Amino acid sequence: MEETIAAAEDSQIAGQIPQQRGDSPQETAVRYAEERHWDVFPGTWLEAVGGIPRCSCGEASCPAPGAHPTRPDWANQATGSATVVRRLWQKQPMASVLLPTGRTFDALCVPETAGFLALARLERMSLTLGPVALSPDRRMQFFVLPGGAVKVPELVRKSGWVPASLDLVALGAGAYVAAPPTRFGARGAVQWARRPTPANRWLPDVEELVSALAYACGRDR
Repeated sequence: MEETIAAAEDSQIAGQIPQQRGDSPQETAVRYAEERHWDVFPGTWLEAVGGIPRCSCGEASCPAPGAHPTRPDWANQATGSATVVRRLWQKQPMASVLLPTGRTFDALCVPETAGFLALARLERMSLTLGPVALSPDRRMQFFVLPGGAVKVPELVRKSGWVPASLDLVALGAGAYVAAPPTRFGARGAVQWARRPTPANRWLPDVEELVSALAYACGRDR
């Protein structure tokens, strides 16, 4: 039975990612603040150096070029005020759009293959899903209600898995995710695998997703 389910899910993994709207980083950040009431803050951006995109931080070996905070106190910079958001991006229009976790949402981060497998399973089960982001480093972030990140290790164990054996990262207070249209170096832009809409304004509890995500990560090892 499990093999039949897995085969059906695998056939859905290759689905195309929806195309992104052509809004600027500032316009998109303002929309996140106004429509979703998410806190946002500007991060680094990409600069062309000899025709090659480099991170504005100046580090040639930057692990997240164009997609990380510019200052250590970034958590204090994050704001849900559209007026402040406009002012922040006026200073650097190409700054990446970063969202702090642990406030209006937490995020469960898994490898892309496991993420699509879990999406297929969750949708077939008719479970409520929040927004799901896909970054060009082949990671997916599932948005859940805030406060859920700390519950993940115990929930994974209850699902029959050893937390350390799975590539399932829970992002809560003190962490952040990059949101569309942020670009990661030459690898491309962050996209929405499941775009924020009025239908998914209410986020799921972490308990609703962990079992499917743990199973998908276990299969992806």
